[in-house]
Amino acid sequence: MTGTADATRTELQYVTSKDGTSIAYRTSGSGPVVVMVAGALGTGTAPADAAIGAPLATDHTVIDYDRRGRGHSGDTEPYAVAREVEDIEALIDAHGGRAAVFGFSSGAGLALAAADALGAKVGAVALYEPPFIIDGSRPPLPADYVERIREFVAAGHRGQAVALFMTEAVGIPAEYVDAMKNAPAPPAAEGEIQPPSWADMEKIAHTLAYDGLVMGDTMSGKPLPAGLWSGVSAPVLVVGGGESEAFMRAGAESAAGLLSSGEYRELPGQSHQFDPAALAPVLREFLAAHAG
Repeated sequence: MTGTADATRTELQYVTSKDGTSIAYRTSGSGPVVVMVAGALGTGTAPADAAIGAPLATDHTVIDYDRRGRGHSGDTEPYAVAREVEDIEALIDAHGGRAAVFGFSSGAGLALAAADALGAKVGAVALYEPPFIIDGSRPPLPADYVERIREFVAAGHRGQAVALFMTEAVGIPAEYVDAMKNAPAPPAAEGEIQPPSWADMEKIAHTLAYDGLVMGDTMSGKPLPAGLWSGVSAPVLVVGGGESEAFMRAGAESAAGLLSSGEYRELPGQSHQFDPAALAPVLREFLAAHAG
C-alpha cells in the first residue's frame, strides 16, 4: 500500500465505549464524517496506517482509530463482535451521530456488522476486499482457526499465532513465513507505508481471534447466505482489485450482489495491497454522493 499520512491529523483523543473500554483515535480534515476500520493487525492511529484517510480528508472529517486490543485502545474481556460495533457507535455519537464507514479486509466485515446493527447512524458503507471465501478456488479457513489462535496466545506463543494467520488466512507459504520471522521490517521507499515488523505483529496477535470472529463463517468456502446483512439500509460500495486473487474478487462481487443497495467496482491494476492514490478518487466519488 502506498501513500502518505495527513500531517494535519489531531493529537490522540479517546472515546469511551459502552462497556467502558477506552478507544483511541485521531481526526483529520473537515466535512461529513468517515470512520476508517482497519483490518487484521492494523492500527488506525499509526501515521502509516492512516494513508487512505489523507486524500479523503480534503473534504471529509476522517476518524482513524485503534480497534480494541490494539495500539492505544483498551481491551475488555470477554470479547464479542458486538463490542466492536459499540466502539464504532461511540465514535459516531461523539461526532454528530451519523457517519460513513470504510472497512479494509476483515475491517470490511466489521464495517458491515456495524451498518447492520446501527441503522440510520451509518449513512454509507465503502469496503475494500472483504476476504470472503465463497467457493473452492482456495482453501477455506479451518473451522478451529479461532480456537488455535487463542491457544497459541494463551500459551505465550504469539509468533505461532501470527504464523497461523499468515499461512491459513492470508495463504502465504510456510517457508516464506519462516523467513519473515527473522528478517527486519524492510525500509519503506519514499511515499510508501512502512510494513510492520514481526515483533509489532506479535504484540497484537491476540486480536487475530477477534478478526476471525468478525468474519464468522464467511471464509468457509460456502456461498454467503441470503439475509446475512438484512439490516443494512445504507448504500454500499464494494471494491475489488483487478490484480487480486480470483477468490477475493468473487467474494467482493458476491457481497455487493447480496446487499439491496450494493454496488461492486473493480480497480484495475490493484491488489489487496492497494495504492491509496488509486482508491481515493473512487471513494470520494461514492462518499460525495451518499455521505452528506
